[in-house]
Amino acid sequence: MSKSKICVVTGTRAEYGLLYPVIKAISEDEDLHLQLIATGMHLSHEFGLTFREIEKDGFYIDKKIEMLLSSDTPVGTVKAMGLGLIGFADAYSELKPDLLVVLGDRFEILAACQAALIFKIPIAHIGGGDTTEGAFDESIRHSITKMSHLHFVTNEKAYMRVVQMGEKKENVYNVGSPGIDVILNTKLLAKEALEKELNLKFHEKNLLITYHPETLSGVPSCQNVKELLYALDGLGENTGLIFTKSNADPEGREIINLVEEFVKEHPNAYIYHSLGRKVYLSVMTHVDAVVGNSSSGLYEAPSFKKPTVNIGDRQKGRLMASSVINCAPERGEILKAIKKAFVMDCSDTVNPYGDGKSSKRIVKVIKSIKEYKALLKKRFYDF
Repeated sequence: MSKSKICVVTGTRAEYGLLYPVIKAISEDEDLHLQLIATGMHLSHEFGLTFREIEKDGFYIDKKIEMLLSSDTPVGTVKAMGLGLIGFADAYSELKPDLLVVLGDRFEILAACQAALIFKIPIAHIGGGDTTEGAFDESIRHSITKMSHLHFVTNEKAYMRVVQMGEKKENVYNVGSPGIDVILNTKLLAKEALEKELNLKFHEKNLLITYHPETLSGVPSCQNVKELLYALDGLGENTGLIFTKSNADPEGREIINLVEEFVKEHPNAYIYHSLGRKVYLSVMTHVDAVVGNSSSGLYEAPSFKKPTVNIGDRQKGRLMASSVINCAPERGEILKAIKKAFVMDCSDTVNPYGDGKSSKRIVKVIKSIKEYKALLKKRFYDF
């Protein structure tokens, strides 16, 4: 009996970090054959050529699809999606997967799903049903939900939203976030090892900072970043500032330039293309708070009992642990939130995104499908 060909697409370092346990579980299953496609930021020099991390983990990349342009304007993003469609058409034609597995809400993944729809490849979507009111990722995520046939959501509210969109209950599974699987199964680095690995020195207080474009805001994201940098400057030299770079959304490169200039002028600040899954989580264990608007502050930080200062509306609407402090993108509000985080007791924090068994549940469902093509004809579920 031939193995079922399960194709996983990944376009960013952060999304790969969440997908890792799922990819690993598929690759280790004797009844499944993993096909892996890397695209987007993974193949960009600007963003650290992070496909190497995938290969370092021991996975073979079947196809590398170049789609990013050296532009973070809306024109550049849309053209990148067009290039992605062409690349995915060639890849699917050759690989002929039985099922496509994707995660999240990035424009690279939208292109992957659009192509799969026309190729009649059933889609399994991880992370549908969440809401993020401040970014066009919101519409992308829900669009992918309607193109998908199996839904692996991370929480009960997301489950209900996917069903509200007309997806049949029997095809929607609340499995939790695979990011929790990663945390529970990764041997993290000690502080001394991290200092050597990253060539940095931890300070009296330390922050892990990531700020991505807020793509639906009426205010330029760079203006919000300037407010953030003003606030961080006010913390003084005894606070270590560890930045990871922004993503490739519109304004992403402008944000990176602003942060790089700030780091040059502040010896207590450091910036990295990509820390990688293990190092990123290790840093999180040793900082005093996570700051910015990345979903990692909501998904992963609560598991480490760390406070998150969530700035602006990019993550507005997501399920949040008690350790999350929301604030406006204004220097005074940001500084006040960070100072609150420094004295916050998060010892009783419970991560609302699962128990660390997500990837096992996902693979179990994938293996239970007798005929993947039978998933293609969808009936709108009315309730």
